[in-house]
Amino acid sequence: MKKLSWTLVCKLSCVLLLGTLASAHGNMEHILGTVVEIKDHSLSVKTTDGAVKTIDFEDQTKYLKGDSPVTVKEVQVGSRVAIHAQKHDNSLHASEVKIGTNAARSQH
Repeated sequence: MKKLSWTLVCKLSCVLLLGTLASAHGNMEHILGTVVEIKDHSLSVKTTDGAVKTIDFEDQTKYLKGDSPVTVKEVQVGSRVAIHAQKHDNSLHASEVKIGTNAARSQH
C-alpha cells in the first residue's frame, strides 16, 4: 500500500510540475533566430525555420546578455536572440530579449 501511495504521489508531482512548466510563458510566443534588421522600435529576426518576423519593443522591454541586464544598444544585426513576445492585434511586442553570447554564423 505504501508503494502504491508513493507512486501516486510521484506521478501527481510530475503532472503538476509539467503543467507549471508548460504555462510558464503564458500566452507568450517564443522566437529564436538571428537579427537581420533593427529599426527605431522593432527588430526583424530570421527564425530557425527561415521565416522573418518583426517584433516591436517598448521602454519596458527587458534585455539580457547571458544573465546580465543590458540595453537595446547591445542588440546588433547578426545577434542571435531568444525573444518572449505577446501578440497584440496583428503585431508582436517583446517582453524580453535574450541576446546570445556568440555571434551567429553567416546564413545563406
